[in-house]
Amino acid sequence: MEGDVQLEGIHHISSITGDAPRNVDFYVRVLGLRMVKKTVNQDDPTVYHLFYADEQGSPGADLTFFEYPGARRGRAGAGMIHTIVLRVGSEASLDFWRLRLADEQIDSERVGEGPGSLRFADPEGLGYELVVDESGDEPLTAVSPDIPAEHAIRGFAGVRAYSAAPERSAPLLRDVLGFISDHDDQLHWEARGERRGGFYAYDPAPAERGLQGAGTVHHVAFASYDDDIEAWEERVTKAGRHTSGLVDRFWFRSVYFREPSGVLFELATLGPGFTSDEPLERLGESLVLPPRLEPLRAQIEPALTPLPNPRAARSAS
Repeated sequence: MEGDVQLEGIHHISSITGDAPRNVDFYVRVLGLRMVKKTVNQDDPTVYHLFYADEQGSPGADLTFFEYPGARRGRAGAGMIHTIVLRVGSEASLDFWRLRLADEQIDSERVGEGPGSLRFADPEGLGYELVVDESGDEPLTAVSPDIPAEHAIRGFAGVRAYSAAPERSAPLLRDVLGFISDHDDQLHWEARGERRGGFYAYDPAPAERGLQGAGTVHHVAFASYDDDIEAWEERVTKAGRHTSGLVDRFWFRSVYFREPSGVLFELATLGPGFTSDEPLERLGESLVLPPRLEPLRAQIEPALTPLPNPRAARSAS
């Protein structure tokens, strides 16, 4: 790939929920992630944008959700991500999560040979797979009182998407974005940087058309160094993809575009990060708005579903 820009794996993955309180309960209490930012969708400030990650709010561990209260259940189809793959520390961790999910009446399935993996879905049907981490990347974990540190989720391994014609995406993934592949089938790719990597893989698309809704992924974001985002926007535009142009999300800057299979991609900067407006120890405790929306707080806040600070509630129980 020409130039010296590279992507540092997956930055975040954004999905849709129809029930913010249940979403918080599942991702904080059950999965043991930390809510690191409670804010609103900057393109539609009437709805929440909730962020869950490791203790530091790091790119590479950041699951985010837009809440549309009462949204109908969606269905992944061609041009959509259908499974988010997360890392855990060992085969014993897979056993731990199988039992923990069973205690919550959540079905799961061990698949594959050797350590294999564990597949399950969140309460709205969003698909997950846990795999044993052999990446060598720094584990990105959160602290939760009833999840042993050795079994904590360690950040993203990758995502799996449905595509009817994955070969159409290969030139963009390889020649523009610098994804690498050890396979000849053009189905398995990795965005690998100096510090982190994350895979992007295709599966055959189902016959049923996808429906965006609760329990579906909205987009996947890959991590860019802060000073490279303008170069990335230029590269993608020159490759013939229509982009959003540069978008300032305050905690990071981004550019959005669809890859040829139809999946919405975002390239997002590693900084300035979630501690730019909240101290690390208070992340996620209160509603935070980017500066351009702060003057509208009196209109925005009353329209949102009341949510407790999940860590304070946990400490009080």
